[in-house]
Amino acid sequence: MQIVIIGAGVIGCAVARELSRYDAKIVVLEKEDDVACGTSKANSGVVHAGFDAKPGSQKAKFNVLGNAMFDSLSAELGFSFRRNGAYVLCFSQEDIPVLEQLAVQGGRNGVKQLEIHTGAKIREREKYVSDQVVAGLWAPTSGIVSPYGMTIAYAENAAANGVEFCFCKQVSSLGYRGAKTVVGCLDGSEYEADLVVNCAGVHGDDVNNMLCADKLQIVARKGEYMLLDKTASQVASATLFQLPTKKGKGILVVPTVGGNVMLGPTAVDVDDKDCTDTTREGLAEAFDKACKTVPSLSAKAVITQFTGLRAHLTTGDFEIGFAPCKGLYNVVGIESPGLTASPAIAVEVASEISRAYSLAKRSDFVAHRDAPPCFAKMTDDERARLIAADPLYGKVVCRCETITEGEIVDAIRRTPGAKDLDGIKRRTRAGMGRCQGGFCTPRIMEILARELGCDITEVTKSGKGSEIVIGRVE
Repeated sequence: MQIVIIGAGVIGCAVARELSRYDAKIVVLEKEDDVACGTSKANSGVVHAGFDAKPGSQKAKFNVLGNAMFDSLSAELGFSFRRNGAYVLCFSQEDIPVLEQLAVQGGRNGVKQLEIHTGAKIREREKYVSDQVVAGLWAPTSGIVSPYGMTIAYAENAAANGVEFCFCKQVSSLGYRGAKTVVGCLDGSEYEADLVVNCAGVHGDDVNNMLCADKLQIVARKGEYMLLDKTASQVASATLFQLPTKKGKGILVVPTVGGNVMLGPTAVDVDDKDCTDTTREGLAEAFDKACKTVPSLSAKAVITQFTGLRAHLTTGDFEIGFAPCKGLYNVVGIESPGLTASPAIAVEVASEISRAYSLAKRSDFVAHRDAPPCFAKMTDDERARLIAADPLYGKVVCRCETITEGEIVDAIRRTPGAKDLDGIKRRTRAGMGRCQGGFCTPRIMEILARELGCDITEVTKSGKGSEIVIGRVE
């Protein structure tokens, strides 16, 4: 059986990995030059407990199922994950019943250990939380994960199990040729499949609408974020929410597994599904509202800003299942809590497809993925052994994050490997520190050019059109 998956975000890569357990030829098509280039690289990285989703919805079901899978999955695939817990904060006595309703809703969804704490108790744990906080819902099963690290781990394990990743393949048409579904790309290439799995993120409706008479509509919901330097990491140990609104979970103050703290996101619906610019107004809103949670935040600690787009399906829930047209399976509208839900969604999708097509399970599936070496977290003895095996690990390239040339080379040589500066950053954290690549960028460019066998003028930040060096001075 031939399966084509459109989209190499966390959903597409998770589905690819789960389908690789079965006897099928699987190809993943991605319009960018790497995995995790859309929503999967630009979100909060929160593993939600599951109290926010409407009971009985797909979001509620897969959120709780997915959350329970993270401990074993992170160990199996070698990506960073931590259960740091989360608070939903309430700033007035009148809103405490809303917290109580949220706790009841969470219980209906199957979330365990939810408690309502007083403001004083919250500040015992989170001493920088505002004195204006009168109560909060405590969810200890909430966690944090590197969304792009998780996606890369899924992709590498899928590739190790025979999945083929094809990049710079923007889908432009879907049609039929006999019993096959044919996927056409802008570069003129075509792929035949017995089944196309639509994991195209904010463009999931576009893919569906190419083939199906029953149309879908996705609205791109734009969220702007600010990232704080590690010197501000003490401001929050748990994820700090404010009471949610109709458009989302509000402005967060959230730790990251990399040791930083993020503020955001905003929530603005936009027409342009590729609009990832930041705005003065959006960033100001994110910072000002985050200060309501932690008044001592300083703008001087901000080291970068970015924007992510959420795929909001107008039905308000995930759309998962065989489409009402031949040869298409939809996994679309996967906005928050999509990252949390992704492991459970992938298992469900692979199980349903395998049953429908009577796919046999492979006996040679490899479930484990070895995580790359992380020099910064090693002991001196571990570092010495690593350098003895490969001297490139003795050459520090990124001083802020203590990333070595050996780690950068490994990131490029893995499958699928990094092809640009952002790909290196997502895999190693080189360029994520205080100086944001001001020191290490030229050296990383040299390594990329050497390893990829290209001229340095061809090295990009994030794919074609983002070249950094435009020529040579004679």
